[in-house]
Amino acid sequence: MSGQFGLYVRHTLKEGAAEAFDQLVATAAEGIRQEPGTLVYVSHTVDGQPNLRVFYELYRDREAFDEHERQEHTRHFLAEREALVDSIEVDWLTSIIGKAPQ
Repeated sequence: MSGQFGLYVRHTLKEGAAEAFDQLVATAAEGIRQEPGTLVYVSHTVDGQPNLRVFYELYRDREAFDEHERQEHTRHFLAEREALVDSIEVDWLTSIIGKAPQ
């Protein structure tokens, strides 16, 4: 588990943007599934908060995350999401103990 690198990202969506945002995520996820260094990439809804999406992302290491950021599907997602969100909060995570894919 040592060296794994993760993110916890909260997207507060604009009113009425949830469907378009979820579709944008689904499109990006098609490419993300092919990234060997991306171990986990999951978008979550939050009970009682229909305009909130929480992402949990886990990468083999920082280099795998950097490679993810260079991908066209990721760059497209990052550019297009701006029109759909009111705010974005990112927590950068470093794994220290637990159970995760190798």
